[in-house]
Order: sequence, then structure tokens, then C-alpha cells
Amino acid sequence: MIIVTGATGQLGRQIVERLLTRVPADQVGLSVRDPQKAQAFADQGVRVRQGSFTDADSLAHAFEGASQVLIVSVDKMGEEAVQQHRAAIDGAVAAGARRILYTSHMGASASSQFQPCRDHAATEEALRASGVPFTSLRNGFYAASAVQFLGHAMQSGQVTLPADGPVSWTAHADLADAAAAILADEGCIDGPTPPLTAAQALTFDDIARIAADVTGRAITRSTAPDDQFRQQLVGRGVPAEAADQLLGIFAASRAGEFAALDSTLVTLLGREPIALSTVLREHLSDDDGH
Repeated sequence: MIIVTGATGQLGRQIVERLLTRVPADQVGLSVRDPQKAQAFADQGVRVRQGSFTDADSLAHAFEGASQVLIVSVDKMGEEAVQQHRAAIDGAVAAGARRILYTSHMGASASSQFQPCRDHAATEEALRASGVPFTSLRNGFYAASAVQFLGHAMQSGQVTLPADGPVSWTAHADLADAAAAILADEGCIDGPTPPLTAAQALTFDDIARIAADVTGRAITRSTAPDDQFRQQLVGRGVPAEAADQLLGIFAASRAGEFAALDSTLVTLLGREPIALSTVLREHLSDDDGH
């Protein structure tokens, strides 16, 4: 049985949806904190069990009978994140899984300027130490994050952010398709994948131009010093740690950590990846209530 954790989150839910087009529902199990949120999958014949990375007994039940376990990384940072990932790895090993898969990130490195990439690197070390074959999905940077950074720029015509470098913004839907393909073809990629990226690496200057094309409005991109941007975030109620994390994205992108392009995603998908312009159009239509 293929076990997927975090199956009610934005990425996990889409992975399960794609996986169910490739394997029978009775071969898929979900480990989720709140089984009620996964009722739609249970209705399709998927096994849904309560599981938490902070409760080893719950994981033993949720991972029972696992052939593969996909660990979707948690929305935490630092040692808390790595501890929870290690607990999930231990649970998968104890359940007898033949392979452990993990949603990592392009640029995963102990020396990254972006905290989550350091966390992903530490988790990959734990996977290597587990003794079980593993696949680490080095996902491109979520295109949804670029939309969030644009904020109200598509209405206001202004986007002010720290200096940045090119980033391979990649759609959740494509990364979900790739994860499902790898799960359904067990062992097709061993160890860390190449970066699973879209076809272009874009700066926010590029994104402002794309957003202008999509909206038909002029959009100006200006640069804020890092310190000023951080103060503005904290002044708007963003916790200091979260503000530092956001700044880390810009520092890392300036260092070229997210600029890599690779054809592996295209090969897995059998098509071209979704362009950022498409993601922006979908976001606009969602805002309009369509």
C-alpha cells in the first residue's frame, strides 16, 4: 500500500488525486491529522487513518502495511521540522516500507541562505541514515509563492520587494503529477531527484512584466532594502522569524540557489510544465469569483 501523509494540504491533496488516476483506491492509504477533512477520499475507497508526526503510536497505525510512504514536509522550520520528519522516517522504517519518499526542495543544502532548504538537507541526511531506499523530490519553488509576493500589485500597479535573483517558479499541479508518477513507478528515481522545475527561471522584474501582460495594466517593480522590507513585515504583524524566512528567499535567490532548470519534470509529465502566466491568470479568475 502507498501511504501519503499531509493529504489534506495543498500539495498532498493534489498528489492523492493524481495518484488515484494511476493506481486502484484500495492500494492508497492516507495519514492525516484530521480524517474528517479526507472524507472525500474515504468515499472513493481510500484508507484514511489519523496520524501525527508527534505521535509514534498513531504513525504505526496509519503506516500499517506500507510498501511506500510519501512524507509531505511540514509547515514548520528549524529543529522542530527536522524532528517531525525524522519521526515520520522512523515510522516508515518500523512499518517495513520498501521505499520512503519525501517532498524536498531545489537548493536543499546545509549552507543555504533559506532556512527550509537547510531543514530539507538535514531530513535528506536522515533518509540516507535510515537504511531504506528513498526518493527525495527536489521540488521547484512554488509558483503560488510568487503570486503571494505580488500581493495586490495586479490591482495597485506597484510591487516593492527586496532585490532578487532568478527563480524556477513551478506549479503545485505539476509537482503533484510528478510525485504521483514516481510513486506509481516505484524506484524510477533513487535518492534526490534533479530539480523538478518549470521551463523558465524568472526574476520579479520578469514577473511584473508577465503580470502586466496578463492584466493589461502597467505594473512597476521597485526594490526595497532588506532591513526596510523586514521592518515593514514586522510592523504589519508578521513574526520576526517568519520575516527572516521571507528575506532568506531573496538572499538565496540572489545567490542563484533557485535558478537551476532541468528537464526531469517534463520527462515525468510527458508535457511542458504550466507557465507562471497561466498560474497568474488562474489566480485572477479566482479573485474575480470565477
